[in-house]
Amino acid sequence: MRKVLILIFGIIILQLSFSCKSQYSTVELENNFSTDQISDLNKIRDFFKNQISENKKSDFKVCFSKILPGLLENGWHPILEKVDFEKQKELYNSISKSTFDEIWEFGKATYPDTGLELKNLGSKYNGKYQKFLTEFGKNNPEVKNYADRLIEAGDFESVGWLQQSIYKNPKKFDLDDPNIQLLIAIHYLTLNDQQKRTDKWE
Repeated sequence: MRKVLILIFGIIILQLSFSCKSQYSTVELENNFSTDQISDLNKIRDFFKNQISENKKSDFKVCFSKILPGLLENGWHPILEKVDFEKQKELYNSISKSTFDEIWEFGKATYPDTGLELKNLGSKYNGKYQKFLTEFGKNNPEVKNYADRLIEAGDFESVGWLQQSIYKNPKKFDLDDPNIQLLIAIHYLTLNDQQKRTDKWE
């Protein structure tokens, strides 16, 4: 009898676990990225979560919710304080070049006052990441708006639209959704790179 109860209890736990995991669809990721690339994307998301987290055991929603007020008040500056750029560069080296190249590409940033030309990280036009966002946006108008802005500008905007949208539309930017987590991680890691990279354009 005890073995039967343990078996029933185990089945219930598995069903609950399965139902929680299946709440969020990953079909858009699977349609646009290989299994190895999805593993790299998970590394990117986890790295960002760990960088912004005061407690490494906290989940993404808890970690990001704590810094959201600072983002609303101070723009992306809290990200600069929390994300270590040297470790971010180590992250780039830990993922495949093919994954990196489907998300980002380098362009030239020119500073007219000094004539300085630096490498600047931007969105890879028509890369798999843009295609993922476009597909994801078909069922989420806020993500569609974000994807359209990103593709049109070719860059990750830094004026605060994303954090305002997350604050005003928490149902559309569900912080428990791994797709939203990835969008947030890539967005703010890019801004961190743009602000801290000092490589000269060659």
